[in-house]
Amino acid sequence: MKKVGILMGSDSDLPVVQKAIDVLRELEVPFEAHVMSAHRTPEAAAQFAKSAMENGYGVLIGAAGMAAHLAGALAANTVLPVIGLPIHGGAMDGLDALLATVEMPWGIPVATVAIDGGTNAGLLAAEMLALEDEALRDRLIARRKAEAERVLQKDEKLQKTLADQLK
Repeated sequence: MKKVGILMGSDSDLPVVQKAIDVLRELEVPFEAHVMSAHRTPEAAAQFAKSAMENGYGVLIGAAGMAAHLAGALAANTVLPVIGLPIHGGAMDGLDALLATVEMPWGIPVATVAIDGGTNAGLLAAEMLALEDEALRDRLIARRKAEAERVLQKDEKLQKTLADQLK
């Protein structure tokens, strides 16, 4: 199975990135995570993206806040799918990161999840890899079924609570 490369602009992004890591671990998807900056280590980030395919990666996640150019910098240096994970913070509390990530120029696409959407970044990466991995696809389907069951259980509990209030 191909692995997911997760790059974060700062180690302060780890609490959000951890949600993606947790999902990938749950789904048994191999990954590596690194701190690299589009601005402070541009050569390292570019080299990582350029060599990602030959190093066994199938998708990259670029997590960054504020100017948030990391996902775009990765996408500019690979044809692998790149998922942008904007991180909250700064004067605009993450809106700047979201806009910097989603507003890519023509020809350099970046899939973008919500501000602090680490869980969805991990799930989207797994879904991309599941296009070629039936066992992973089955784990994703099972996860969705389990999530649906949890929601139905919560509704059942709510209905019981509301019925008890009428007594």
